[in-house]
Amino acid sequence: MESLIVDEPQVITIRPARVFAFVHVMAFMLCSLGFLLLAWRFWPGLVWISLLSALFGLYRFWFIRCVCYTITPEIIRIRRGIFFKRTDQLELFRVKDYILTQPFLLQVCGLMNLTLKSTDPENPVIWLRGIPASDLVDTLRGYVQQARLNNKIYEIN
Repeated sequence: MESLIVDEPQVITIRPARVFAFVHVMAFMLCSLGFLLLAWRFWPGLVWISLLSALFGLYRFWFIRCVCYTITPEIIRIRRGIFFKRTDQLELFRVKDYILTQPFLLQVCGLMNLTLKSTDPENPVIWLRGIPASDLVDTLRGYVQQARLNNKIYEIN
C-alpha cells in the first residue's frame, strides 16, 4: 500500500491514507459547495465564505497527510505539522495497551485506527489514525516485549 513503508527490517514508517484524509475534509468541501450554490442563487458575497471553507479543507487534508509515524524497536516517533513541526516520541517499554478499531468506512477502505495507551505523562494516549490494515499490533507487541526485556522493566499488577 502507499502508506506503509518499511525502511529497514526493524523501522516502519506509516502515514494516514489519502482516502482517510479525503473523508475527513469532505464536510468542508460540501460546505464550500453549499455556500457556492447559495452565492450563485442569492448573494454573491457568500463566495468568500465558500472559498475560505475550501481553503480550510485543503489545509486540513495537507495537515493529515503530513503526519508521519515512525516505529523502531525502541521508540515510536510521531511527526506532524506543516508550518510548525512537532515531533513526539514514546519509549515502547511504556506502552500498556493496544486498541484496534475499524469503523465500517475504514473497513471498506482497508484502513484501521490504532490507539496505544502508555504510562508516559506527556503522551498517555497515542492515536495512529487512518493507517493501512495490517498485523502492526503483533509487530508492536513484539517490539514492546523486547524493549521491556532490554530495559529490565517488569510489570507488577
